[in-house]
Amino acid sequence: MGKAAQDAPLDLPPQAPSIDPAEVAKFAAMAEDWWNPTGKFRPLHKFNPTRLRFIRETAEAHFGLAPRLGKPLEGLKLLDIGCGGGLLSEPMARLGAQVTAVDATLPNIKTAMTHARQVGLDIDYRHGTAEALLAAGEGPFDIVLNMEVVEHVADAAAFLQNTANLVAPGGLMFIATINRTPKALALAIIGAERILRWLPPGTHDYDKLVKPEEIAAALGDMANLSLDAPIGVNYNPLLDRWSLGRDTSMNYMVVARKAG
Repeated sequence: MGKAAQDAPLDLPPQAPSIDPAEVAKFAAMAEDWWNPTGKFRPLHKFNPTRLRFIRETAEAHFGLAPRLGKPLEGLKLLDIGCGGGLLSEPMARLGAQVTAVDATLPNIKTAMTHARQVGLDIDYRHGTAEALLAAGEGPFDIVLNMEVVEHVADAAAFLQNTANLVAPGGLMFIATINRTPKALALAIIGAERILRWLPPGTHDYDKLVKPEEIAAALGDMANLSLDAPIGVNYNPLLDRWSLGRDTSMNYMVVARKAG
């Protein structure tokens, strides 16, 4: 997952970097790592079908879309903030969306670009930040994906407000993150990172995890924005499967809707 507050200057618009032919093999190897369903990004691969289905079904209902030849998002502009290696960007493009994907970590962007070329997808990958997109006057976007990023930024409230300002009137923003609870500390950080090593130790800082009410507080002053109730995303270790539910004490998602 990308970290949208690192390695990119805030005073320059996000750039689409070139890939030197000498670098292709290096970033192709990184792409193989990102896209290996049994590798170090295995948790994201297991999580992806659940969040993809939720994004698609919510967008179809909100915009009154009907599936059209497998491309229900055709005609919609979508921004994927903190896109990492493109695990969400690529399926969104396959669903028909016009995708712009931004990450503050340059190797992630070059890796994502390399993989998209390998599979023949046209995605506008940029090295930069949400703040720089906003400052450059880019957008707005019908859908903004703000997935597993807010817990990595320096100022969560400001980041949420900036990304919300990139949403077009009548559009949607999806926010996914980890709750700041003792359960999350025990399972997501101590268990998943330090014991099971599903993620590299140090991926998450407990003090930077964000509670649903903090998201509501950050976006509550934006009169043109309404928030759905948070929905839990829960892992069943016996079935090795993720599902949606009422328990928001670990992972959860929130949908923000902008008045149109």
